[in-house]
Amino acid sequence: MKILPAIDLMGGKAVRLLQGDYSRKTVYSDDPLALAVQFQTAGARYLHLVDLDGAREGSTPNFSVIASIIAAGSLNAEVGGGIRDMGTLEKYLAAGAWRVILGTAALNDKAFLGEALRRYAAHVTVGVDIKDGFVAVKGWTEVTELPLDPFVTQLSDLGVTNIICTDISRDGAMRGTNRALYSRLMLRHNILITASGGVSTLDDIHALKKIGVDGVIIGKALYTGDIVLGSAIQLAQEEGNGDG
Repeated sequence: MKILPAIDLMGGKAVRLLQGDYSRKTVYSDDPLALAVQFQTAGARYLHLVDLDGAREGSTPNFSVIASIIAAGSLNAEVGGGIRDMGTLEKYLAAGAWRVILGTAALNDKAFLGEALRRYAAHVTVGVDIKDGFVAVKGWTEVTELPLDPFVTQLSDLGVTNIICTDISRDGAMRGTNRALYSRLMLRHNILITASGGVSTLDDIHALKKIGVDGVIIGKALYTGDIVLGSAIQLAQEEGNGDG
């Protein structure tokens, strides 16, 4: 099982939002590159990078910071936030991103999603962000009327093979991950799932491994010290196929 430490970017700084609320942010570092180096030193092989400004605006204001993080190390970095056209997608891949995360565009622009999958299937994943059972877009600032399961079915039918599913109500709240949600998704859909939101303890990671998710994104718990990254990676390796 993959362990992906998260760095969310606003104004070039590493921050965390509480339940996706842009007005409730905490700045954890003025040097995101140093954070990424720390994660790699601790044994990380993967990294989850999100341009929060870009997610809200549909642009790439933190591109230079993200590119420097990717260039500085050997981490497999997935990048999301504001990727809504092929030019932006290809810019991140050219910068060395392992894969790009499509969110708003996956819902609103099926032609773009289809073209991205045709050209770069191995390097594309879709962020499925959920609030009260419905899909949220534009950096979680807009909740649609589309329920989770029909959207995941649509994505699978289009050829999407993996998704990142975030329960917004749990994100940054340190209340534990939504195990029931991921169990249900694994039972209903033949798609690889990365769990995100509320991962607060090693017990969460243990439970998600048993459920069978492909990856786990850890954010705030790393910054508060509630989860030690090396211990999380070791747990993933001990109980699974060693992807950690």
